[in-house]
Amino acid sequence: MANTPQAEKRIRRNERRAAVNKARLSRIRTQVKKVESAIAAGDKAAASVALQAAQPELARGVAKGVLHKNTASRKLSRLTKQVAALA
Repeated sequence: MANTPQAEKRIRRNERRAAVNKARLSRIRTQVKKVESAIAAGDKAAASVALQAAQPELARGVAKGVLHKNTASRKLSRLTKQVAALA
């Protein structure tokens, strides 16, 4: 329970930020899933296009502090490798 006006304000702000971060993370996961589903279908063209869309989302997640830099780098690296292996 917040005791001061500032603590109450922090609670309100934290809830707003959590909602924004949740939406951002959801958008990133959706983009990654699109790439993975295209890879599973064996469609290299669609996977390549989806990867191009996922790349800036991952970078934005890192810039906004939703993802760790190495996590995004690892995800991008693995997806790129899988798309390249479709040939």
